[in-house]
Amino acid sequence: MHALGWRVGLMDADVYGPSVAMMVGVEKAVTLTPERRIIPLERYGIRYISMALFINDETAVIWRGPMVMGALEQMMGQVAWGALDILVVDMPPGTGDAQLTITQRVALDGGVIVTTPQEIALLDVKRGVAMFDEVHVPVLGVVENMSYYLCRKCNHRHEIFAHGGGARLAESLNVPFLGELPLVRELREGGDHASPMVAANPGHPISAAFKSIASKVIEGLDRSEAQHAS
Repeated sequence: MHALGWRVGLMDADVYGPSVAMMVGVEKAVTLTPERRIIPLERYGIRYISMALFINDETAVIWRGPMVMGALEQMMGQVAWGALDILVVDMPPGTGDAQLTITQRVALDGGVIVTTPQEIALLDVKRGVAMFDEVHVPVLGVVENMSYYLCRKCNHRHEIFAHGGGARLAESLNVPFLGELPLVRELREGGDHASPMVAANPGHPISAAFKSIASKVIEGLDRSEAQHAS
């Protein structure tokens, strides 16, 4: 059971650049059930599957659209997830084959858009929101990543990539702004060494920011479910 009280699965849908396995740590090889279904690995109370579990670090995935679609359909339909409350699908940037395959094959309860503050990144956010609107998936909100850099020596805040673009865009698109995450060394080191900050240092302010975002996503899912029920 996850720390927030939810049974959570995580599917890494970035076929070309899978990173989930590295960020949570690969402890063993993937195995199959007697029915030949893939058994997801589990770390920090989260079950996960990633293309990285089936290839080595040096292998380049040079696939056209149909092969990408086939791989994603296998991860969606042939993984023995067991009982889950939430399945998080980590999509690659953009609005390509991976996103279209998932949104057309699965009834998604909602999408979360992650952006950085600069204007060039916000263009992709608009496209992402438009894609979700096109396939009738509610946008649960926008997260601004790398929102600012907090100097470890002077504790001064530096807004390297500008600031507030995610919040302004969320307001203009009439979707919730879920929060901002800073650019800090500890966060990067945690990802590189399979030691997520929320697990390694749950009392850290950035861990609190992640938990706040997660809580708002769950609230958005509850609202979406209530609207569908009515």
